[in-house]
Amino acid sequence: MKIDVNAEQRTLQGKGASRRLRGSGKVPAVVYGGEKEPQSIQLDHNDLYHQLELEAFHASILTLNLAGKKEPVLLRDVQMHPFKRQVLHIDFQRVDKNKKIHMKVPLHFINADVSPGVKSSGGIVSHVLTEVDISCLPADLPEFITVDLIDLAAGHTLHLSDLIIPKDVEITMLVKGENLPVATIVIPRSVLSEDAASDKETGEEEESEES
Repeated sequence: MKIDVNAEQRTLQGKGASRRLRGSGKVPAVVYGGEKEPQSIQLDHNDLYHQLELEAFHASILTLNLAGKKEPVLLRDVQMHPFKRQVLHIDFQRVDKNKKIHMKVPLHFINADVSPGVKSSGGIVSHVLTEVDISCLPADLPEFITVDLIDLAAGHTLHLSDLIIPKDVEITMLVKGENLPVATIVIPRSVLSEDAASDKETGEEEESEES
C-alpha cells in the first residue's frame, strides 16, 4: 500500500510554539536520519489521526511530501495525549534504499476456525505474539506476515521457525537464536469438564450393561 504523508516546514520551536500549533489543528513532528540534518515539520492533525488508524501506516515505507519534494520515511514514534484523542508529536526516519531496516510488522492469523484444535477439539487460539521484529532492505518490507493455523492441533504450539516469511527477510529473534512461540491452542475448562462428564456417563452405561 502506497501512503503519502503531507507535511510543511516548521520554523517556530519551543513548548509555547508547539502548544499554539496544536491549537491550530497541526501536529509538530521531526524527520531525521540519513545524511541530512533533522528537520522540524508540521502535519494536519485530522489527516494524520486517520492515517494512524491504518495498520499499514505503522509497518510500511511512507512517502513524505515536503516543500515539493518526496522522500521515503518510516514512522518511528508517536506521542499521544494521555486521555484526549490527540496526537502530540510524531517522529519519522529517513530511509536509505541500500541499508537494511529493523521494523515491527503485524502477524495476520488465518484458518483458525478450521484447525483441528478448534474445529475438532473445541479449543481456543491463544496469540502469544501479534507482531514480530524483522530485518530487510526497504524494498523487501512486508506489510504483514501471514500465520496459517490450518494444521495446529490442541496442545500444540506454532513457533517463529514455523512461519513462512518472504525472501530476503529475517526474523530478528531467530537470528539471535530465540525461537519464540507465536500461537497455541488451549482447551477451555468448560470443554474439559464436559468431556470428563461424557466419559463418566459412558463408563456408567457400560458398567450397567455388563451387570
